[in-house]
Amino acid sequence: MPGGHLTYEDRRTIAEGLREGLAYAEIARRLGRPRSTVGREIARNGGPHGYRADRAQQATEWRARRRPAPSPSPPPAADARGRDPEAVRAFEQLLTERLGGVPAMAARVLACLFTSDTGVLTVAELTERLHVSPASISKGVGYLDQVGLVRRERDNRRERYVIDDEVWYRAWLVGTRSMMLWAETVRAGVDVLGPDTPAGVRLRTASRFFELLNADMAAAAEHFRQTFSLDRDAVPAQKPRPGDGPPA
Repeated sequence: MPGGHLTYEDRRTIAEGLREGLAYAEIARRLGRPRSTVGREIARNGGPHGYRADRAQQATEWRARRRPAPSPSPPPAADARGRDPEAVRAFEQLLTERLGGVPAMAARVLACLFTSDTGVLTVAELTERLHVSPASISKGVGYLDQVGLVRRERDNRRERYVIDDEVWYRAWLVGTRSMMLWAETVRAGVDVLGPDTPAGVRLRTASRFFELLNADMAAAAEHFRQTFSLDRDAVPAQKPRPGDGPPA
């Protein structure tokens, strides 16, 4: 996985890239890893002309067996709010896996933002939490910004990424747009296959299904936003304390 140890599949990708004559930077882009990682891997295992995936994997496993076993580290201490960091990380991983349809790095960034108390993180903070390169963070944030799930803010020279209370409303709208795209695509097939043919009738039915689903999803999202806005704005009036005088 990006940010962790290279796998055998990663090494096969490197070997294939070298056979195709690709530059290290292009191979790194295919893997979603820094160019320096690819360069070190190739230099350590025979160079660009002698690199073989199976040999590199065997050498890595041999080096790992020679390393002394690490001393057991003490369990991480609870955070300032008394939460177990391991439990938090496990939940972030679960949330990442359940964010279907979202690219892997974007899902990891979104999970970090969603589980942070402030809902605001910088590139440096995300890099430290996810153990990946700033370029990988930028790629994930780019997708989230494009679909409206995060927004960017500038704090002096630092760029911060922000998630707010309406993120799921916007995520739901992304889903409705996807439904509408399905409806339009399927509807186009009716003319191609003929409206009176069995295939055309099937496509017309599917198009109607997606149109109705889109309308229902949009209405549900708007209902949530209005209800949530009313709940948030309904702040009870503060009761006067004994000794308080009349308002000026």
